[in-house]
Amino acid sequence: MKEKEREEIEKWIEGDESGAEMLSRVSSVRPFVFPPPLHRVPLRVGNVLELVGPSPSAKTQILINAAITSVLPKPYGGLDHLVLFLDLDCRFDITRFSQLLIHRITQHGTDSYDQALYHLCMARFLYVRCYDSFEFLHTLRTLHCRLEKEKEVQGVGVHVLMIDSIGAFHWMDRASMFLSQRETSKKKLFLQTVSEAVVQNIKKLLQVHPMLIMATKSVIFGNRYSTASNEVKGNMEERCSKNMTRNHQNFQYREYMPSVWQSFVTHRILVHSSDEHPGTTNHQNSSAYLLEWLLPKLSFPDRIVVKDAGVFVQS
Repeated sequence: MKEKEREEIEKWIEGDESGAEMLSRVSSVRPFVFPPPLHRVPLRVGNVLELVGPSPSAKTQILINAAITSVLPKPYGGLDHLVLFLDLDCRFDITRFSQLLIHRITQHGTDSYDQALYHLCMARFLYVRCYDSFEFLHTLRTLHCRLEKEKEVQGVGVHVLMIDSIGAFHWMDRASMFLSQRETSKKKLFLQTVSEAVVQNIKKLLQVHPMLIMATKSVIFGNRYSTASNEVKGNMEERCSKNMTRNHQNFQYREYMPSVWQSFVTHRILVHSSDEHPGTTNHQNSSAYLLEWLLPKLSFPDRIVVKDAGVFVQS
């Protein structure tokens, strides 16, 4: 620990803090103010927000919107922070991110965009791709050095860590449990062990680098009123009922992530397709979804529309 940091901690413990210093410290941990559709519940560093939904359901688009808000300067409606994006799905579209960033910049001025500002924001978006759980765990264990280096170079720290998608390697790790006994050259990955290591490494990272965690998770929905194969599957559904999560529109999904991850999540959003059309709009390329807060539970959903210009909430 640096000498200056040690002195500041000792001053804080002793209560030797002026009003201006107190206001500066409190303002640094204020809730994140994201634009819709993440505007219903205040989010703080240390929170773990999980976006749950089928593929596709605009989960990554919501992350992109939040990432752009984070990297933009405050005069442009941003938070002036760095964002670290861990791509576990390996399908991230950087062109889409770039287009939406340019659109947000041009909203605050002329039709042309500030190239210097564009390059600044792109440099604040830190992207890492992982192809399996080994790479994911190795990345988490080595993030501290990278975050420290980026903070020194860019003058601001990472306040948002995004994971897309947290369950990407679940089924590969599950399959590794059934490897034959002859394959002993590689250490077998077990679901509980992997999840415990992921959560433990993120917790250690948060102790040094306080961040908001935002993770997507793909699930498969089913309708509990579907009559197909109900008699055959009735007993199995009853046994699995404890692992099912239902919303008020009778959709359900099977929770497959281990309990260590489920208990780590502090906020959860459910996103699924809307039966209605997006409505009258000049944008032909648009899709409609329903977004519901499950944790904390809100009694009303938001209807969101994904357009060429981003994600919007329809009233």
